[in-house]
Amino acid sequence: MNWGAQRARGLSAVWPALAGTLQAAAIAMPGSGQAHGWLQVLSLTVLAAGLTHIVHFAHFAHSPRFALKSAAWSGGIFAAAWLTGCFWWLYVSMHDVGGLPAPLAALAVLLLASALALYYAAACAAWVALARGALRHRPGLASALFASLWTLAELMRGRWLTGFPWGAGGYAHVDGVLAVWAPWLGVYGIGALAAWLAMRLALSGWRLRALKPLVGVLVVSWGLQAWGPSLTTSAGFGQVELLQANISQNVKFDVGSGIRDALQWYDARLRSSHQALVVAPETAVPLLPRYLPEGYWAGLQQHFSRPGQPLALVGVPLGDMAQGYTNSVVSLGPTGFPDYRYDKSHLVPFGEFMPPGFVWFVRMMNIPLGDFRSGGWDQSSVAWQGQRLAPNVCYEDLFGEELAARFKDPTQAPTALVNVSNIAWFGDTLAVDQHLSISRMRAMELGRPMLRATNTGATAIIDHQGRVTDQLPRFTRGTLVGQYEGRDGLTPYARWAAAFGLWPLWGLCCAVVGVALWRRRAA
Repeated sequence: MNWGAQRARGLSAVWPALAGTLQAAAIAMPGSGQAHGWLQVLSLTVLAAGLTHIVHFAHFAHSPRFALKSAAWSGGIFAAAWLTGCFWWLYVSMHDVGGLPAPLAALAVLLLASALALYYAAACAAWVALARGALRHRPGLASALFASLWTLAELMRGRWLTGFPWGAGGYAHVDGVLAVWAPWLGVYGIGALAAWLAMRLALSGWRLRALKPLVGVLVVSWGLQAWGPSLTTSAGFGQVELLQANISQNVKFDVGSGIRDALQWYDARLRSSHQALVVAPETAVPLLPRYLPEGYWAGLQQHFSRPGQPLALVGVPLGDMAQGYTNSVVSLGPTGFPDYRYDKSHLVPFGEFMPPGFVWFVRMMNIPLGDFRSGGWDQSSVAWQGQRLAPNVCYEDLFGEELAARFKDPTQAPTALVNVSNIAWFGDTLAVDQHLSISRMRAMELGRPMLRATNTGATAIIDHQGRVTDQLPRFTRGTLVGQYEGRDGLTPYARWAAAFGLWPLWGLCCAVVGVALWRRRAA
């Protein structure tokens, strides 16, 4: 490749990289942490416009092979920049906390983002291959094809190889006009709608007629928000106290500081709570019960066993070498209250289990308790004072379809969700804002409040419409006392996702691709 060609290839990477960076900012804006749905659609429109240009340019001057390579290059660069911007904070966990050398930690983030970007590179190449000839005569099909291929890439990233859907485009709309579609379509459906809008705007060249689909979506969305049906009903109110000890991950498992501090503070706060429900975050008790100071765990159990005491949900590791270890939430309640235990099901690769072939990588970092056993997928809720509380641990609320599996039986469906988290691994970064948006999206999808007890933030009470009603200041020590309203009934998303998972989306997207392929061959 001569110097001119190298320069052209370098320049061709600039615009998708900038657009991808804007996509990451749309998920959570640096400085404010605010999501901006309009920016997500705009950044994706830039990519879509680039793809339409590739089709026209290749048709008149270059080969189809050149077009496919250009499309894959543009989509891959866009996605790599977007994903790197979304989860660059993994560097903090690997280097600042885990002790991995800085160059290796940075390289690991880039390699992960680049590997996941291949899904989107393939989607863009497939669109160029199938959309040629349809751009002028069938813009609706071309737009639906782009939305379907883009959504398939999102689904593959979110489900294959255990899945890592952090930063999916739909999260940018948690505060936007499209948020009203969450209880109907879920985050992937919102992302598909945004991708459809982006391509329609790109195909119309920003002419006046481009406003027709945009205005149509906005009018329907506003109408649904203003006059849409009430999808769930009240199941009564409850009082809760959420605990946040703010213990740095660098000392969390240090016997002389973090462990001693956690045991003393959580013991004092749990015993002094007078709310109906008190929740301590993930691994609030950072040791296996048999390694705790003598009488510590038995003392807590004895305290909460007395009549009139609240229910406590406490994050604690459980298990042994023979049975395996679990990242768990256990209940402490009055005498006669049945023991309850929830074991985390969807584990974090490298943090909670070691993928085959990567033991050497994990051993380079100082990550205690890095190999857990997964719990079952059909674990029950805990019934308390008229509410059915469904715990999930940290990263698990990233998978709405898995939380929806608990809604198969409407009579036993949770009335409230309880997330216990510890993302101190990632420091004071946008990970805190992004995770809060994820929890808010789950609340909207499933029509349930989300009670978040975290180690460093964001400890919050989220209502069933995704609104944060109360929140503790981040990176401070304290307790959040507030009220939540449990909900009964199923949203459309909860109903179809509980019955079929994400298969309806897979099927619909594949059907659109099939129609486009048939049209291409028939042309």
